[in-house]
Amino acid sequence: MSEREVERWFGHRATIVRPGLIVGPEDPTDRFTYWPVGIHRGGRVLAPGDPSDPTQIIDARDPAEWTIRLVEDDRGGRSNATGPAEPRPMGDMLEGIRDALGAQASFAWMDEASLEEAGIRPWSDMPVWVPPNEDRAGFMQVSVERARAAGLTFRPLAQTARDTLAWFQTQLAEPLGPSPNL
Repeated sequence: MSEREVERWFGHRATIVRPGLIVGPEDPTDRFTYWPVGIHRGGRVLAPGDPSDPTQIIDARDPAEWTIRLVEDDRGGRSNATGPAEPRPMGDMLEGIRDALGAQASFAWMDEASLEEAGIRPWSDMPVWVPPNEDRAGFMQVSVERARAAGLTFRPLAQTARDTLAWFQTQLAEPLGPSPNL
């Protein structure tokens, strides 16, 4: 309804950006920070669901820069702003973070049913992860083609992971060192 109201007032000039999960440095919500911090500590890291479960995140700097360009160019329209260009499997995301940080971490995968039985919830207890079951099948599989066609680009996961961890470290009295393997 709010989108329709904006379009009613601004017509074809209305710029409507539908962000997905926005992450990166200076995000105090722990929605993504959880992963670089936990993986940096090393050892065994609980990994939710199946390594092939889709994820979509976008570094806050990417839609911010892109939205400014849209406004400067007076480009209207509706676009989903999440990333990357195609959903990234959860396993690829976690391994990408580990590789970017040079961490000594391994992943202990636990299926959705076991997580539920243990009282571990998707999204809130296991950030980024939303199991692709019937109720949420498309949640992490949103098309970003329109945004890409309008110039949205994505910085590498490695940069987001390193920058997020570096920012997190500035919030601590003493920087985190890697934990010994468990």
